[in-house]
Amino acid sequence: MKVRLVTATVLVAVLSATLAPPPVQAAAAPARPPGAEHGWVTSTLRHMSLAQKVGQLFATYVYGGDATEPTAADRAANRAAFGVETPAEVVERFHLGGVCYFSWSHNLDSPRQIATLSNGLQRAALGDGAKGRVPLLVSTDQEQGVVLRMPAPAAQFPGSMALGAGRSPRAAREAAEITGRELRAVGIHQPYAPIADVNVDPGNPVIGVRSFGADPDLVADLTAAQVAGFQDAAGATAVAKHFPGHGDTATDSHTDLPVIDHSRQEWDRIDAPPFRRAIDAGVESIMTAHIVVPALDPSGDPATLSPTILTGVLRGELGFRGVIVTDALNMAGVRRKYGDDRVPVLALKAGADQLLMPPDLRLAGDAVLRAVATGELTERRVDESVRRILAMKYRQGLARSPLVDVEGAVRTVGAPGHLAAVARVTDPTLTAVRNDAGLLPLAPGQRSVLVTGWNSAAFAPVETVAGGFSARGARATGRPATLPSEQTIASTAALAAEHDLTVVLTNKAWDTAVTDPRGTQQRLVAALLATGRPVVVVAVRDPYDIAYLPGVSTYLATYSYTRAAMDALVRALHGELSPRGRLPVTIPTADGSGTVLYPYGHGTSW
Repeated sequence: MKVRLVTATVLVAVLSATLAPPPVQAAAAPARPPGAEHGWVTSTLRHMSLAQKVGQLFATYVYGGDATEPTAADRAANRAAFGVETPAEVVERFHLGGVCYFSWSHNLDSPRQIATLSNGLQRAALGDGAKGRVPLLVSTDQEQGVVLRMPAPAAQFPGSMALGAGRSPRAAREAAEITGRELRAVGIHQPYAPIADVNVDPGNPVIGVRSFGADPDLVADLTAAQVAGFQDAAGATAVAKHFPGHGDTATDSHTDLPVIDHSRQEWDRIDAPPFRRAIDAGVESIMTAHIVVPALDPSGDPATLSPTILTGVLRGELGFRGVIVTDALNMAGVRRKYGDDRVPVLALKAGADQLLMPPDLRLAGDAVLRAVATGELTERRVDESVRRILAMKYRQGLARSPLVDVEGAVRTVGAPGHLAAVARVTDPTLTAVRNDAGLLPLAPGQRSVLVTGWNSAAFAPVETVAGGFSARGARATGRPATLPSEQTIASTAALAAEHDLTVVLTNKAWDTAVTDPRGTQQRLVAALLATGRPVVVVAVRDPYDIAYLPGVSTYLATYSYTRAAMDALVRALHGELSPRGRLPVTIPTADGSGTVLYPYGHGTSW
């Protein structure tokens, strides 16, 4: 579905809302004079060995929920990946500059556990206080919406495209501020957000709802708002990504090397504005994309390894002086052309500072040390990146106070004021795209309702929506049907025929290339419509599904499947909430012609 739809510049209306400040104060460190920062950075660098400096360049995952006492399975995983058994030993052995938390590496369970892990890793990084030992920068992908690492009770906001539908920079800033406060409370400093990509390709398999939308001005406004929320209000390190812009590709850089065919003029008009605004807002870090942009660099090298793009464009033309962090180096997009021993060296030569998740940490570190020994890299070049990383750590307050208050983390994460803000931010994002038959809002009175379609074990949106109907007196049945078989489609349709109403959730039903190769979601919706009973279709991820679901007359987009998004959906269906979201993208027809089905800014209400 390679259809580029670049909207004309859109005047973005700012919805004014009264946003009460969260009850927990920001964890940002007090400002220090520049001289103190420079003195700490210079003194620390002077006492570091070359091996310690090279270690500062790398950030990677570790296995386990405890720094020194991981499970037997996590010990084995660390041993296989790093040659040592505990997260603390990984930090110590490789002099790591950063650690990135994931659920799959078992780092994220509860506020108490995460804060305790962070403190344990900081103690390992600092050791006995010997000179040259440096606190860690801890990161995670907390974009919110569909890329959300911190589990409940953390505040779970609906994500970038939902914020784009809400059109409110104030709401975007508040979501970033609260996210940053909660991350800082558990010892995570770098959220790898906001997304500055402009999603102009509806068939983009990797960005999609992770973007604020298809209009460069809207994306720039909300990117800048989130940089301010993360950094100025919460004291976290914002990371604008993925430079030079990953929004117009039908290829996933996790599995291949995308080529962006924008001209230089198109890049200046579409992709550059959000990064320019992020830089103007003082963003501390920018993440690279593993994409080829011939108009910026005709060499065929991915941006992550391109001196022309990182040093020439990002630092030279755009004037960025902060930390350039690579996207994960274990992704296929950056490994397509060069070996794993060359990638970290070439990234540094291109101008990157922080090297994220190489597939073989030992190989990567040795390659950089060897490059210095042979003169391919100078120690002065290594020092440049280490200085930037150390300065960012200083501004995080890590030189003075690297540990967090565990009990304070428990109080902060999921605080009542934070959860109230989640609903306040989420409600205006719900978008009613189609209500042709006037089915919504539902008439008062009890009814039998089937809730079915795509489901998630972690968020259980089918069960949440069914529970919302039950709480309002309906006889509701929740029956998940994620990528259903033909038998499940038939039995679900038969069940729908026995109910007064069916609500069916879809998730990337348009993507029959990867997500749903058998087109099962499209066939499920068709079977439900064939019953003749009223059907409400809800896209809980990409809003583009409607183009592939002929005959649907009632369609809403939530852009994510968080509990708050599903709660807002139930209230809107019952007329308790008036949908206010407007499409932040254009929805084209399914034939690939580029014909507009629903324009940017479309939305209905009741």
